Amino acid sequence: MKKNLPIVIEMIIAGMLVFLLTVTGLFSSLDYIARDMLYQRPRGIDSDIKIIGIDEKTLNELGPVQTWSRSYYADLITKLNSAGDSKPLLIGLDIILAGEVDEGDTALAEAAAASRNVVVVDHLIYDERSQVGADGLTYKPVKNVEIAYPALDTVTASGYCNVAQDSDGIVRKIIPEENYNGETHYIFSKALYDRYCELTGAEKRTAPRDKYGWTLINYSGNSGDYECISMVDVLNGNIDPRAFSDSIVLVGAYAPGMQDNFKVPISRHREMYGVEVHANILQSYLQGRFSISGNPTIFGLITAAIAMLLHLLFRKLKVWQGVILLIAALAAFVITCVTLNNGGLTFSVVYFPIIILISYVYSVAIGYIREQAKRKKVLEAFRKYVAPQVVEEIAKKGDFNIKLGGENRDIAVLFVDIRGFTTMSEALEPEQVVAILNEYLALTTESIFKNSGTLDKFVGDATMAVFNSPFDLEDYEYKAVCAALDIVAGGERIEEKFMKEYGRSVGFGVGVNVGPAVVGNVGCDFRMDFTAIGDTVNTAARLEANAKKGQVLISDVLYERLKDRIEVNEVGEIPLKGKSKGVFVYEVTGLK
Repeated sequence: MKKNLPIVIEMIIAGMLVFLLTVTGLFSSLDYIARDMLYQRPRGIDSDIKIIGIDEKTLNELGPVQTWSRSYYADLITKLNSAGDSKPLLIGLDIILAGEVDEGDTALAEAAAASRNVVVVDHLIYDERSQVGADGLTYKPVKNVEIAYPALDTVTASGYCNVAQDSDGIVRKIIPEENYNGETHYIFSKALYDRYCELTGAEKRTAPRDKYGWTLINYSGNSGDYECISMVDVLNGNIDPRAFSDSIVLVGAYAPGMQDNFKVPISRHREMYGVEVHANILQSYLQGRFSISGNPTIFGLITAAIAMLLHLLFRKLKVWQGVILLIAALAAFVITCVTLNNGGLTFSVVYFPIIILISYVYSVAIGYIREQAKRKKVLEAFRKYVAPQVVEEIAKKGDFNIKLGGENRDIAVLFVDIRGFTTMSEALEPEQVVAILNEYLALTTESIFKNSGTLDKFVGDATMAVFNSPFDLEDYEYKAVCAALDIVAGGERIEEKFMKEYGRSVGFGVGVNVGPAVVGNVGCDFRMDFTAIGDTVNTAARLEANAKKGQVLISDVLYERLKDRIEVNEVGEIPLKGKSKGVFVYEVTGLK
């Protein structure tokens, strides 16, 4: 349990981060960008929604819109309705027509009354001071409504044109309805939709709203996607009115100078005119496609639990398995969020991916750090058995691939033993025996490592070393003999010291053999020893047993490999315990 405690703490931290970020919306600007990229995609516009734009061409010919007589709008309505049964189904004027201007007011009201298919816009004026409602939520109340002049207002349907901008200035949501003086007012697009249902007999839909009264817009088209015809072309008769047959026609500003353009989530590179925003909202009403923000607490709890599970798996899996899991989790999350949004519920999309990505990177980093620590530990262990230069080479290559269970290798094996150690140990104090033994073991180990050998084991006063195991070693036969000669020479140097301090002399007998052996881990699951076994090893041990003080005995097999590089005396064939046939033995006296 203690071993897994850090992972449990990490899981809790990951889950808490996902939950708190989801509930608080700390990085809302980043989340807005992610939601826009994921949710706001062009879905294809409704070709029955058309726009007549008050564009630059119209303004150049008719002058600034503030100077117009409303007779222009009256003429436009009359032109559109002149095709009899091929007239538009609805005409929406996205132009604030408050207050009376001139005799054109009467003409517009009469044209609207005759057509009975005109919807105009109102404008809500909100109080700058926020209030707290009975439900404890903060809101800004409507303090006034700017409506069309009375003659027009009485013969048309109307809806307010206000849309909301988020903190980054982008229009993502609307308030479908507002109350003022006990009367319910609807947004312009909703007023158009309701009038559409009345004319066609379609069943009315209502847009869902969250607890703050907001509805999120699912945009269908980008700026310029809806068909737009210049208003002056219609007035001049350049466009056949039958082109608008059974269409919903929106008339509104389509020139930058009219200051009715907004940033929208579907495109961050170009703004959208207000009349296009209302066209998108109207299409959402027609298709019943709106979203509201889902409960962040529930979503936060669910994603937090998933993040905790993923962190646990990241810590347990290999790197490549973690990559697959990360990609699969992100893909599943995206698909789920898009599906929920299409079903009417929108949730934050940035916090869960960020945290699980951090979780994965953290898990990989911790795994790397632990692997490096493990590697360092292994290297430290190797330093106790293998020559330092071999360890350094292993560290550079990162090669720890030792075949477990055993493999056949051609190796050189060296055995060395103190001659007369048992008799000497009986005559000396235990502390003196240990001191002599330690100095002897230091000498043999230094000689073995100096020649890149591997210290296999100490067996009492005997030392076993192998060359070319567990790692490949060049010229290992020669290096084994050099190590043996270094041990003998070192023994001569410390013999005088031991005689002076303890009144005893020591000497070493060394046996070296070469040939095939099985090297690998020998033992059981809970206790293993990496060693070499086989006839080559046994023969080396028998050679050492026959070696006299200061003598290095080698087999004929080793002699044949090194005869041009070493000086020897023939000892002859000697019987070895455990072997039916004797072995021809040589004594190494030096190097050529």
